[in-house]
Amino acid sequence: MINIICEISKYMILIMMGLYTTKCYSYFLAKDKRSRDRNLNKQIAYIFLIHMFCYATLFLNQREVKYLVFYLVQVFVAILYLVIFHTVYKNASRLITNNITFLLLIGYTIITRLKYNLAVKQFLLGTVALLLTSFIPYIMGKLPKMKDWSVWYGMIGIMALLTVFIPGLGLSKYGSRNWISIAGFSLQPMEFVKILFILFVASGLMKASTFKDIFINAIIAATFMLVLVLEKDLGAMVNFYICYVMLVYLATTRMVFLVGGISLGAGAIVAGYMLFKDTLFAHVVNRVHAWQNPFAYQSTSGYQVCESLFAIGTGGFIGSGLGKGMPYQIPVVESDFVFSAICEELGLLFGLALIMIYLSCFIAMTHIAMKCRKPFYKYVTFGLSICYIFQVLLNIGGVTKFIPSTGVTLPLVSYGVSSVFSTLILFALVQYTYILVSKEEEKVEKEKERVIAEYTDAGRVFPQGEVY
Repeated sequence: MINIICEISKYMILIMMGLYTTKCYSYFLAKDKRSRDRNLNKQIAYIFLIHMFCYATLFLNQREVKYLVFYLVQVFVAILYLVIFHTVYKNASRLITNNITFLLLIGYTIITRLKYNLAVKQFLLGTVALLLTSFIPYIMGKLPKMKDWSVWYGMIGIMALLTVFIPGLGLSKYGSRNWISIAGFSLQPMEFVKILFILFVASGLMKASTFKDIFINAIIAATFMLVLVLEKDLGAMVNFYICYVMLVYLATTRMVFLVGGISLGAGAIVAGYMLFKDTLFAHVVNRVHAWQNPFAYQSTSGYQVCESLFAIGTGGFIGSGLGKGMPYQIPVVESDFVFSAICEELGLLFGLALIMIYLSCFIAMTHIAMKCRKPFYKYVTFGLSICYIFQVLLNIGGVTKFIPSTGVTLPLVSYGVSSVFSTLILFALVQYTYILVSKEEEKVEKEKERVIAEYTDAGRVFPQGEVY
């Protein structure tokens, strides 16, 4: 009987996942606010149904009351977050908060299946992060001069990156020195510095009026990336570089910066790999070899990628079911390779839908950026959207052998305190821009109504087909 219930739950999870993903995109096609709100309300129902079926399966497999208690606490916090956030910020994006809630709950679910104690730790720290980052839109509203702080963004960002080289504080993991240890907690400064980096570039580009200004901004941006190279964190360095190139292109609209920037970056990566592959980037060479032919290095550097591919292939389209696979065979599965565990037990269809949900967040963020009339917030939101989607690409590309593994996490799903915290900060900054855009649209709508009222009172009628 239990097996039948678990099997039914597996199919219900896939159906609900499909419906939730559909609503992510029908939201963009809705013609009015009422239709959008209906889609968003249905999304919330699907979130909690997926979550319920997942934990029902976990409970039936483990038969431990702690799973039920943990489930109920998660539901309570999720509802509290959704209600309070939109009570305080009435103009905030509900699509973004829905997706944040969904991704966090899916992350807690899969980590619970892998390592219960880690899931509890992730949940507690994630809840604290939700609380703290919820104040960011309010604080930003009280800091109208944020756009003028480019020097501070640059100084604090570079200094924070350099903390990994302080003896007794910095840590080396998986070939890169990009961690620090504080009071027993391990953090990646890069996760927070990437936000400071985008704020720095956006502030500098907003004030740039000559090529010299852009050049100075580029030199300081290159300093960030040089420190990341010294840390041997090439995944982060590439992410920073792509964000910078895209922001310069947005600010200047000159194709030469886009094409030239990408070409220069690709050339620098190839040259750096060839010159320093036996010294500075020895661990990167191992990852490249594992990417080119993982099965030739199955017992060494290719083991992780091989097990990831086995897991994804074993799960098939509908998955083996929560608790039925062997994702623990993959090293560091709870963080870097969590997508493989999801595909193995929840199915490739679930994994594909998850990618589409990440993509819907990216579309929403770029849409917000393009509608914003204030250059600084436009650049910041666009830069954050590029940083976010590129991180998703690096993670999923690495676990599926599309690109060499870079060791980055899957936003809000992978285990990692610094990753979750920085992603929630990222979304909070985007929410502030959305609030600004909503207020701008309200002003335009009121002005439109005022002009129409003046024409009506004067007995005049708009010519047919004229658009205000």
